[in-house]
Amino acid sequence: MTTKKPWLEKFIKDFRDKKVLILGLGVLGRGVADAKFFAQIGAKVTITDLQSEKELAPSLKILKNLPIKLVLGRHLKKDILDSDLILRNAAVPVNSPFLKLARLNKIPIFMDEALFAKYAPVKIIGITGTRGKSTTTALIFEILKEAKFSVWQGGNIKGKATLPLLERVNKDDWVVMELSSWQLQGFKKEKISPFISIITNIYEDHLNYYKNISDYIEDKKIIFKYQTKKDFLVLNKESSILRSFAKEAKSEIVWFSKKSCYSKWRLKILGEHNRLNAGAAYKVGEILGIDKKIIKKAFENFCTLPHRLELVAEIASVQYINDSTSTTPAAGIAALDTFQKPIILICGGSSKKLNMSAFAEKISRKVKKVLFLKGPETRNLANLVKKFNGCKKIAGYFNDLKVALAKAKSISESGDLVLLSPGCTSFGMFKNEFDRGEQFKKLVRKYGKKRLG
Repeated sequence: MTTKKPWLEKFIKDFRDKKVLILGLGVLGRGVADAKFFAQIGAKVTITDLQSEKELAPSLKILKNLPIKLVLGRHLKKDILDSDLILRNAAVPVNSPFLKLARLNKIPIFMDEALFAKYAPVKIIGITGTRGKSTTTALIFEILKEAKFSVWQGGNIKGKATLPLLERVNKDDWVVMELSSWQLQGFKKEKISPFISIITNIYEDHLNYYKNISDYIEDKKIIFKYQTKKDFLVLNKESSILRSFAKEAKSEIVWFSKKSCYSKWRLKILGEHNRLNAGAAYKVGEILGIDKKIIKKAFENFCTLPHRLELVAEIASVQYINDSTSTTPAAGIAALDTFQKPIILICGGSSKKLNMSAFAEKISRKVKKVLFLKGPETRNLANLVKKFNGCKKIAGYFNDLKVALAKAKSISESGDLVLLSPGCTSFGMFKNEFDRGEQFKKLVRKYGKKRLG
């Protein structure tokens, strides 16, 4: 690989011929792109993943002709000890025994986004929070693109690895980056925070991963921990937790709320919570001195992201909405609050050890009928719905989405809305929340075709 970009040349010099272990390939495409990038610059790449060859087949197909060693279905100590460095998938827990072994043997551990930030001469806008990260990231990207900035997207986006952007970016470009709490752990190691950091909100999440909510919050704080007085921290004024963050920040604080986005501006994205996301994006536009007309145009052209209150079809005057990225009770509540139509809700799944009471209470009051997808959290959620006097609204328990959807269709009436907003993670019946959403859309669209003959 030849280049006139000094930061890329330095990266190649630092990593060519090094034994790079990709710990966790995954199926969302980021691990594949990273592995391909390291192989192309001349690194000796090994991939280890707990999943099988069959489970990883789509990812492995892309890497088929590259000189990469594969160790599937397990992680081996010898692969850890034989590596010069490890690129850790965000899904690998920070307390993994394999990472502990690497640290004990002083083997450097990197993460994609933070490693990119360490080398790239760009300005980074980072977005984190429990909910709204993806939509806020996409809105900010659209604003900068509309304003003719040289801008890229990175971070926690399906199919897009950040590290390979080293080849594509130029000096002083902008990169808008969605950052999960796990990805921010990589920024902590490098002691880096973005130039502009946005935190959308904080709710309980990932308590199947973290010991407690305090540990989760501490990882979120990394996004501003290493900022300076020249940087910006954009915070949700409506969150008491985020108001407390301001006391710890060295950077300039910029507040946003639902009122930050002009009420007369027509957004295509549904829900009051998206007014907050738009408010955060608007404030970033203000920081960068972008004209209001440009921001307005970007907002009004912006369409819903896949699996987020996504209208799939309207069949026999019944709307079918895919909100599969609803993996927390807070997301399920926000979805139910969005609509005034009679709702037939499909929910349930796996547990993040979150308090489901408020979601259950909302279900018992708000929905017309609820259908539960079987999973470790489902029984608890259903029992809570019963506790809040919602027993008569339960239309059944299903271990097959096709059967659940057929039931929802059979009990729906003109003017109803069938909403997939699980409030739980997807593992068990589905590969991930994206697979769950895609299956839902495929089934709904088949109904549409049948109706049209």
